Order: sequence, then C-alpha cells, then structure tokens
Amino acid sequence: MPEPVLVAGGAGYIGAHVCKALAEAGRLPVVLDDLSTGHRDFVCWGPFRQARVSDTEAVRALVAEHGIRTVIDLAAAIEVGESVRDPLKFYANNFGEKVFFLTALRDAGIARVILSSTAAVYGEPEVIPLPESHPLRPQNPYGRTKLAYEHMLADVAAAGGPRFLALRYFNAAGADADGKIGEWHDPESHLVARAAMAVLGAVPPLEIFGNDWPTPDGTAIRDFVHVSDLAAAHVRAVAALEAGAPSGACNLGTGRGTSVAEILACFAAEGLSVPHRFAARRPGDPARLVADPARARKLLSWTPQVSDLPTIVRSAMAWHRSQMARG
Repeated sequence: MPEPVLVAGGAGYIGAHVCKALAEAGRLPVVLDDLSTGHRDFVCWGPFRQARVSDTEAVRALVAEHGIRTVIDLAAAIEVGESVRDPLKFYANNFGEKVFFLTALRDAGIARVILSSTAAVYGEPEVIPLPESHPLRPQNPYGRTKLAYEHMLADVAAAGGPRFLALRYFNAAGADADGKIGEWHDPESHLVARAAMAVLGAVPPLEIFGNDWPTPDGTAIRDFVHVSDLAAAHVRAVAALEAGAPSGACNLGTGRGTSVAEILACFAAEGLSVPHRFAARRPGDPARLVADPARARKLLSWTPQVSDLPTIVRSAMAWHRSQMARG
C-alpha cells in the first residue's frame, strides 16, 4: 500500500499540487480541508475529510484510519492585506487552531510535520539573497502568525514531539501542466494570476504598487517559483525527514529576482498585453525579496525545474483560459 501522508489544506492551490506530486511519487495523500477557500474538485488523488484542523476528533480519526506518520500543513489564511484589516482572523486560523491540531498530532504519535511557511517571516531584507539565518522581523500579521507557528513547532519538537521542516515559500505562481488544477482564489491578489485574469478581461486592470522603487526599472523585485516545483519540494521534505533530517527551515525560491515590469514583458513576449495602472506603494512592502535556496539544495536535493518565466506565464494563462471556457 502507498505510504499515507495527511495533507491539511490539500484542496487549495498549492495543496492540490502537493497532493498530485505525492501521488506521482507513490504516496497516498489524505486530504483534510474545510473548503472555506479550497475546492472539492481539486481533491483527485486520495481520501478526503471536510473538517477544520482544530477538529481534533476528525484529525485523530484520519490518523488512526490510515496509519499516518507524516503531516503536511498548508491550511492557513494567506492574504497579507486582509491580515492587516482583520488580524484576529489570522491569529485564530494560523496559530490558535494549530494549537489543537498539533496537540492531536502529538497525541496520535505523528513523527513528522512539514509546514507551509513564508518569506514574510523575514520582514525588510538586510541582505539579498535572503538566507534562513536572516533576522526574523515580520512586518504584518500574516508573517507574524506563520513565525509564531514555526516557534510552536520548534518548542514541541524540543519537548519530544514530531520533527518538522518549515518551508518558507517565496512567490508561488503558475499552474499544473495537465491543466486540472491551478490558482483559484477569491479575490485573486497574486501578481501572475491577476495579470492573466486582466489579460482575459476577468478582472479590472492590474494594479502595480509603485514604480519608484530603488530597482533598475522602478518596480518591485520578487522571486517567482512555479507551484509544481514547490510541490516537488514537499515530497523531498517528506523523504528528508524520514531519513533523519533535523528540524528547521528551508527557503523555497529560485535565487533569481524578477521585477513586476519583467513579468509584464514576459506576457508581452507571448503576445499578451496586460492592462495595468500604477498605484502607491503598499506599507511594509520591500523593494526586493529574493531567496537564498542553498539549504534546500543541500538538505532536500531540490532545485526548481520549471520556474522559468515563460513556463510560469504560459501555464497560468492556460489555466485561466480553461476556467473562463468552463464559465
């Protein structure tokens, strides 16, 4: 029988790609998702239970039923702007409920936890690219709640609980090559997906927050990594923990910075003009945010394979075209 892995948030954008990657690696993804932002149609590769992570009875039942020893936790509220407007929601979802979740996992004898974390834990960069050793000074409630969860996992591991890896994502983008799953948030705030939707007339012109940054073209620079590469990193993280890797954090990025203007130029190279307008900078946004992925290369033997910009843009466009065709 395939080795089971509990995937909390497995009906979401990144979670569904992780489930597909697990299945392709010969494992059984067991999905726990409350469908508050996830999609039932994305659950295609294993059993599904609709429940919140704080539902300890549901968690214990899934662990016992499938003999689970490893958990990947992607369940979270993720929109940075919303976290500023409604911080209590983020503290409840991203930290408060995780106390119950982690208690149930520890009590059930779970050995390994992989956390979907974020580059937002770093705050304003002091150096580029950013190593995991960079000071952790998150600038918004989203980043602070993710960091709090990392600290909780570290404390529980030190007390004899499950070992963990916190995978700090940079900018996830793109969609699965098969076109069955892709980025589907409501509202959609991520740059590449929003640009694709603007091309198709599904949303108003793309808002670009600032064209006066201290960068070569005046627009902010980020590290874009294809969601399928992120998914592959989770499979490798499972294997690394099974092989005895120590608890800790890993950046998931390419180490290559791309400006917003360069993203628009990539769309243009595909014959696609992105309607856009410039707006004021958002408070707390850094000019540059680029990963140092050296630890992921060493610990996980992971390097991005499909994170070139044309592949990201083409896969995103294909996904959003298919969504519009479905109505």
